[in-house]
Amino acid sequence: MNKIALSVENLTKIYSENKKSSISNKALNNLSFKVKQGEVFGLLGPNGAGKTTFLSILAGTVTKTKGKINVWGFDLDQNPRQVRASIGIVPQEINLDAFFSPRKLLELQAGLYGVPQKDRITDIILKMVALEKQADSYARSLSGGMKRRLLIAKAMVHQPPILVLDEPTAGVDVQLRKNLWDNVKALNKEGVTIILTTHYLFEAQEMCDRIAILDKGNLVALDTTQKLLDRIQTKKITFKVSEGYNDVGLNLAGVIFNSESSSLITAVYEKNSYTFDDITNVLKKNNIKILDIATEDGDLEDVFVKLTNH
Repeated sequence: MNKIALSVENLTKIYSENKKSSISNKALNNLSFKVKQGEVFGLLGPNGAGKTTFLSILAGTVTKTKGKINVWGFDLDQNPRQVRASIGIVPQEINLDAFFSPRKLLELQAGLYGVPQKDRITDIILKMVALEKQADSYARSLSGGMKRRLLIAKAMVHQPPILVLDEPTAGVDVQLRKNLWDNVKALNKEGVTIILTTHYLFEAQEMCDRIAILDKGNLVALDTTQKLLDRIQTKKITFKVSEGYNDVGLNLAGVIFNSESSSLITAVYEKNSYTFDDITNVLKKNNIKILDIATEDGDLEDVFVKLTNH
């Protein structure tokens, strides 16, 4: 049985306009879920869904209204110091001292966490995030991708079993994004539990074992990535065909055929209704020569839109 790394039970956060006003805003509404040890867990939602509020409560910068949070066996209310020690949070914003080197930044961060000199693993962490060659350079001289990796390194100085990544690839290019995910995958293989928030849904689809989707403070979905994808049953096939075809006989109950151009036909249908061969046979019976085929299944973005109307 997998150990539970993070348990959230009936978590609620209500913001009041002011002390005298009766107007309030419920940022989180009885939120409950669990994150298993060693998994990559995605926390998704549109702007204003409650993701930042949840992470702020986890980090200790926002006080919850009610509910329970248990991190690595420690209760947030009873053992806040142990909870902080069990989590490393990588913020979305780059907040590095420009005149410190990566080595000095990590040593300073380790000191702030009370890690004894003999127990520090600065060189190991620098190697893990591929910054050993830049260890003694000024942080201001690092590239954007290196600074992102340094943020991950800062979050790892106290060797937390849980790493929280808040929009880690926001504003970085494709190559830097790939490098960052390679680092994250390597950490996960070492046993680190990853909690990820991102607006790049294709990243979540590729990286996450399970995904929770929030909307207006409510948990609207929680399942494995594959099961969420299975909720979208629509499939689209695009056929490139020889020109001059006659599409009059393209009829099959429940299938929508469209002529995209003089050489393209699309077929949209429910995945469980027909097989791929059923669709292609309709074209063959009408003597339409198929030159190429492309298929398209629903992705996580379709699930997200369906559940949140965003």
